Amino acid sequence: MEINFIKHRKIFFFISGVMVLGSIVALLLFGLRWGIDFVGGSIIEIEYDNNRPAVQEIKSTLENIGLEDFSVQEMGQKGILLRTKEISEDTHQKILNVLKKSAPLKETRFEFIGPVVGKEIRDKTKIVILLAITSILLYVTFAFRKVSYPVSSWQYGLATIIALFHDVLIPVGIFAVLGKFYAVEISVPIITALLTVFGYSVNDTVVVFDRIRENLLKRNLPFDEIVNKSLNETLSRSISTSLTTLFVLFAIFFFGGYTLRYFSLALILGISLGTYSSICLASPILVSWTKRS
Repeated sequence: MEINFIKHRKIFFFISGVMVLGSIVALLLFGLRWGIDFVGGSIIEIEYDNNRPAVQEIKSTLENIGLEDFSVQEMGQKGILLRTKEISEDTHQKILNVLKKSAPLKETRFEFIGPVVGKEIRDKTKIVILLAITSILLYVTFAFRKVSYPVSSWQYGLATIIALFHDVLIPVGIFAVLGKFYAVEISVPIITALLTVFGYSVNDTVVVFDRIRENLLKRNLPFDEIVNKSLNETLSRSISTSLTTLFVLFAIFFFGGYTLRYFSLALILGISLGTYSSICLASPILVSWTKRS
């Protein structure tokens, strides 16, 4: 029994539109909380030997020594992550000494990134994203260059980019909310995960488009019927591939430790949305374009 995805495409467009609009609103209201990889600063990771003091108590202790512009985040059962602007080695040792007075602890990590390095990383990230999007558009247009009816090859590329923005923008909006209420920062691993979503989303979409191309040559049917048949033929493959990947990512999210938690969360969101968009968004967009023309 075939599922009629094309018949309900307006419902899918509405759902996607609401999610995208919500992400844009979150970005405008909250913005992204950039990590020290991009803005520069210091990070201190501490693990207490016994019970960890309350976060508010730690903040009060650090404020009493004159520390400003910092955040304290819990890690696991006994650890904390302290992020602050650039500090000297004297201030670094002063922080450790004053925290040791409340409870025995050990420092597990101390990193410093200067503002110049942070800006360079941020600029290079923008270039990488722009090059990736341009390359994807050119690749899809070239791959479907022999398909000209009823939609042109460049429209396949444009539909792929629309689905790609959908798959990346929504997780970014979710991270804006997490940054506002849970102090989750955008780090290099999260950017890496989002770039990985680029490839995964395009792969899922191109598989469906390739089946549409094959069926256009073999079947003398209206375009919307060919698209719907192609979606049903690739449905089990798309879901099976995504589920096997998601099982691993959920294991990493729950058992991989704090440093991998938000990396895996970005991939979970992106891959789930990529599977949805390849079935319910990219191909139905092609049908809507043909209906209008």
